[in-house]
Amino acid sequence: MEPSTSSAAAPPSTDQAPADPAAADEALASQPVGYWSGLVHAAVTRRLRDEMARIDVTQPQYWVLNHVTYRPVPPTRQEVAEELTPLADGPHEIPRVVDQLLHRAWLRADADDRFHLTDAGEAARVRVRALATDLRAEVHEGISDEEYVAALKVLRRMAANAGADAMAPGTT
Repeated sequence: MEPSTSSAAAPPSTDQAPADPAAADEALASQPVGYWSGLVHAAVTRRLRDEMARIDVTQPQYWVLNHVTYRPVPPTRQEVAEELTPLADGPHEIPRVVDQLLHRAWLRADADDRFHLTDAGEAARVRVRALATDLRAEVHEGISDEEYVAALKVLRRMAANAGADAMAPGTT
C-alpha cells in the first residue's frame, strides 16, 4: 500500500497544555494563548489604572480626553458615548465620565453641544500621556520594536482566525 500524499496542511504538532507560567521555552508552543494574552491584559491594565489613580485620573477619563482631542470634528455627548462605550465597563460608564470631566472643567460644550478640552483638560491629558508613555517604556523593556510588531501580528492573525473584527473594540 502506497503512503498517502495528501496536499492538506498537517495539523499542529503540539497539543494544548495547561497554562504553566514556568513553562520552559521549548514548551511555549503548547501554551494557551488565552491565558497569556489575558495575563498581559490584566497586568498592564491594572498597572496603568493604579498609576493613573495616583494622579486622580481614570483610564476612561483619559479615553474621553484623547477622543475629544483627536476627532477631526468635536464630538457630541452621544458620539462620545457611542464610540467609547464598547471599551467601557457597561453602557453608563462613558456618560458618567463625561459628567465628571465637565464637573472638573476639563471639558466644555460649545453652542452646538460639541465637546472641547479646556486648558486644564489639555494639561491633564498631557500629564496622563506622559505617564502612559513612561509605563509603556517599562512594559516594553527588553523587547525590540521588531519583536513587539511580530507579537502583535500573531495576535491580530489569531483574533482574525477566531472570527474577531480587529477594528471593533470589545470583540477580541
